[in-house]
Amino acid sequence: MDDGAAAIDITNRLRRTAGVLLGAALAALVTACAGPQSALDPAGPAAAEIARGWWLMVGTFTGVWALVLVLLWLAVRRRDTDSALRRPERLVVWGGLAFPTVVLAALLVYGSLTSARVTGVGVEPDAVVEVTARQWQWHFRYRDADGQVIGESVDELAVPLGAMVEYRITSDDVIHSFWIPRLGGKMDAVPGRVNTLRLRADQATPMRGQCAEFCGLEHARMVFPVRVMDAAAIEDWLAAREPAPAIEAPAPGHPAGRAPPRHGASEDVL
Repeated sequence: MDDGAAAIDITNRLRRTAGVLLGAALAALVTACAGPQSALDPAGPAAAEIARGWWLMVGTFTGVWALVLVLLWLAVRRRDTDSALRRPERLVVWGGLAFPTVVLAALLVYGSLTSARVTGVGVEPDAVVEVTARQWQWHFRYRDADGQVIGESVDELAVPLGAMVEYRITSDDVIHSFWIPRLGGKMDAVPGRVNTLRLRADQATPMRGQCAEFCGLEHARMVFPVRVMDAAAIEDWLAAREPAPAIEAPAPGHPAGRAPPRHGASEDVL
């Protein structure tokens, strides 16, 4: 084999290797976007809006990044040819002022228009769940349409399929953050305050919630599985559960409301 044929063979091998690596990277990227706790694998309208906004920003960033690289290449090429711009101030005005203003304004308008769909504002809830966070435990209290308590659960949440649920979120001790990535955004649980978040689950698929605010040494264990089921089945599910444990008085020197963790840090709670 002569030198020319050898060079062509090496080039073809490099292309095939690059193609395989690129395919593997794309496959890894796609599979990484799914899972029980992936915000890019939405199971409800609020999470779908968040994912759509994320992809929009990624696309916008990629386009701007590509444009910057093209302009950089043109600038380097122009410098090598010793040719100057006729009116360099245009590049400053259009590239440094007009273009960023248009892009940021468009993202601001888009975010403002979709905020209501993300938070559920203006949609009447079909059910109410009171969420109380404490170190390190989630306590859920379920109410019917008349406001009567129909059951409670600890570190496990039941969600009616296709129904808008209003979560009334508070904390017994420090600031926590209630987050079900596949259903919507985060909402802080603040002591002495009740924050409201409305979410809907459109898929009966495995998902997991998480405390998204560092709240102490056992923060990583403050997770809970989300069980999506028919609304009629929730009362039976609650009736079959053990009564919620009583909150014991904290020991001297310990924060109020401290509860033993029910999950291991690396345990799959689904």
